[in-house]
Amino acid sequence: MSEQNAPIAPSTVVVVSGGSRGLGLAIVNSILANGAKVATFARTVTPELTALAEEHPDRVHVASVDATDEAAVRKFLKEAERALGPIDGLVNNAAIGQDSLHVHTSPERIEDIIRTNLVAPLILTRAVLRRMLAGVGTGRIVNITSVCGQRGYAGLVAYSSTKGGMDAAMRSLAREMHGRVLVNSIAPGFFASEMSSVLGPQQLGTITRRTPTGRLVEPENIIPVLDNLLFSDTNINGQSLVIDGGGSI
Repeated sequence: MSEQNAPIAPSTVVVVSGGSRGLGLAIVNSILANGAKVATFARTVTPELTALAEEHPDRVHVASVDATDEAAVRKFLKEAERALGPIDGLVNNAAIGQDSLHVHTSPERIEDIIRTNLVAPLILTRAVLRRMLAGVGTGRIVNITSVCGQRGYAGLVAYSSTKGGMDAAMRSLAREMHGRVLVNSIAPGFFASEMSSVLGPQQLGTITRRTPTGRLVEPENIIPVLDNLLFSDTNINGQSLVIDGGGSI
């Protein structure tokens, strides 16, 4: 195993955006279960996240940060490194959803979705990468994207464009890093969450019936794949791994 492709050690620090609830909170808990430290931010810090920080004061750094506030994000990263040590991993999870036909989506809403789901994670990735390369010089980055970036779904034009954009950026960044930092995406199908609830029970029911496994994706389906990409010697790089119960085949 070459040094540049070595997995990050469990004692290292992983930054997670949007770690307050749902999949993000499950990601934070899994990183802790692997023995690593985690720095996470969200617009609203939930009681569950506060409890984790109180339970693991030396391994969890939490702050209320708007992902689109570049200055606040930079400050968070500095504070996280001061509290936990050098950053070795990043999970881009924070995003906002959409449920409106493109012709009914205001320009302001389109800009908000793109700024939150595409511009903000690209800027965060740049900031984290600069710290990785200035430190140990290696690391892992995982983007939580969506099957929407690969297949068309009505009412999700702006959202899909951001997820497809993150997948495209992931592939180019994997080339740029030449194996020093492994960069991948996990593209979940629809799962029961606060974000997907905007689709309504009828649309979610249709998606479930059309899925070969007959069920929506759960965070527990995503976590083992994420753990491998962060902590194992998989030699996976520049890939978007779809987890959707076969709905996209």
